[in-house]
Amino acid sequence: MRNTLYVLLFLLVSACFTGCSEEKVSSDPALRLSFSADTVRFDTVFTTFGSSTRAVMVYNPNRNAVNIQSVSVTTDCFQLNLDGENDRSRLQNITLNGGDSLFLFVRAIINPLDVNSPVFLTDSVCFLVNGNTQRIMLEAYGQNVSVIRSAEGYTRMNDCRFTADKPYLVFDTLALTGATVIDAGATLYMHSGASLLLFGSLDAQGTLDAPIRITGDRLDKLFPQVSYQMASGQWGGVYLLSQEGSEPLLPDTLEHIDILSGNVGLYVYSANPAVPRKLVIGNARIHNHAQYGVVLLNADARVYNSEISNCASYCMYLSGGSYLLAHNTIASFFGYPNTNLNIHTTGREDVPAVYISLIDSTAPPASVRLYNNLITGAQARCLVLDTVLQSGFDGEFANNYLLADSILAPWCHDNVYAAEDDTVFVNTHYLYKEYIYYDFRLDSISPARGIGAEKYALPCPFDRLGFPRQTPIDAGCYQWHPAQ
Repeated sequence: MRNTLYVLLFLLVSACFTGCSEEKVSSDPALRLSFSADTVRFDTVFTTFGSSTRAVMVYNPNRNAVNIQSVSVTTDCFQLNLDGENDRSRLQNITLNGGDSLFLFVRAIINPLDVNSPVFLTDSVCFLVNGNTQRIMLEAYGQNVSVIRSAEGYTRMNDCRFTADKPYLVFDTLALTGATVIDAGATLYMHSGASLLLFGSLDAQGTLDAPIRITGDRLDKLFPQVSYQMASGQWGGVYLLSQEGSEPLLPDTLEHIDILSGNVGLYVYSANPAVPRKLVIGNARIHNHAQYGVVLLNADARVYNSEISNCASYCMYLSGGSYLLAHNTIASFFGYPNTNLNIHTTGREDVPAVYISLIDSTAPPASVRLYNNLITGAQARCLVLDTVLQSGFDGEFANNYLLADSILAPWCHDNVYAAEDDTVFVNTHYLYKEYIYYDFRLDSISPARGIGAEKYALPCPFDRLGFPRQTPIDAGCYQWHPAQ
């Protein structure tokens, strides 16, 4: 009798648990799923390499369970994974309890395309539930690339030309000898850790309408509102190097070139001070680097009409050689407190935007001329001339806007020194929630307006964006105009 009671009690409890675990699956066509996003957008996806993975939550907001008859896409451009299942043939007859959810992961994989220009691709994830089809839209741009990659992790090339037909994806450090040419409109996407080492000459002449671009290869987003391109330290840097005993090279030309978001923008060094590396940098934008913007050591350089901005260390470091800087905007507002999002690999160092060293025993004293430049930033002093005796300095600073200590010397004249309450630029902050990014064009009330000398502006009658320089001449690479 007692055993019979135990059996009946066990059956009763089992029935209760079974009843609790089962849930009615409704076939009501009025029941629908809901999604955390109605569209999944991928930025440019390199063919054959694939994108990062995006996640979407699939919810059943109804009281009863529903049967998802099938989950599908129509092309092979997108891969699906639904709660760990990535076999498309098995994405069917899935029961989703009321109030429950599933993870949907989507990745774009695009085969090589017939054209070199970006191609816009669309598809949709189709959920068939109770006879109704619900969709999550999928969008991506596919882009063919020329891949430069070596099993040794170090690639050597001689006398090479980079064209604008399609972008280059540089996976490894690339050592270039001989004559290197980069055509207008060419783009080099640099993988993490990759650098360009140029031991020969460089001819990189972009145009206003077809600039050259060197940047990181992460084109997706850290967060929905934040591109990886806004984070510094995405790749190595560009190095122009001359070894001891090397012959003089043709002058390097970097015109209308953007070098963005690496560790170092441009590092130029000649091991023999008697044979300086000669170069011209014009209409460039060297921006957002985790270390230095431009380092010139034992070089003979003219830098004009360029924006060199937002580097964790020096935006520009000069030592040895001869330098002429005209109409440049050098602005250091890297990281905190000029952003409400810390996405960089390093914090800002307490150094000036521009440092001119005359005390390096391994280099001859530098000759430096600054005309119609704008040098400012978040530090207390953004221009430092490190010398034992200013009276013997070989150079001239004239008609610049400077956040610096006043220099009382005959070679330093007609400059405007920054005041604490100056409003210089359109914007010196990155506020990601407000979709506001740094803008180093001049504000209408900027004290840098009208302080330039016309004679120094003659070699560059147009600003970096192509607007004509009109009297009165503004300092920096951007001439203010009412239409901006």
